[in-house]
Amino acid sequence: MAEYDLNDPTDLDIMRGQFNMYSADDWEEYIELAESNNLSYKNINILKTAQRKAGIAKYLSPKVILWILSLVDQLDSDEEE
Repeated sequence: MAEYDLNDPTDLDIMRGQFNMYSADDWEEYIELAESNNLSYKNINILKTAQRKAGIAKYLSPKVILWILSLVDQLDSDEEE
C-alpha cells in the first residue's frame, strides 16, 4: 500500500476515492474474510463501519480511512498467499 500523508489534501482525496470504490457487498466479503482470519474485534468493527459508510467517505476521518484501507490491503495480501 502506498504511504499517505494525512496532511496532504491530494492524498486525502486519493484515499477517499479508493474507499468510495468499494460497495457494501465488497465490505461484506472483507468482513467474512477478516472473521475467518481471526482478526481482532476492533478491526472487524471498523470494517462493519466501512460497510455502513460505503460510498460516503466524507463522513469518516482520514485516520479511519487509512486504517480501513490498510486492513483491506492486509486482507488482500493474506488472500493471495
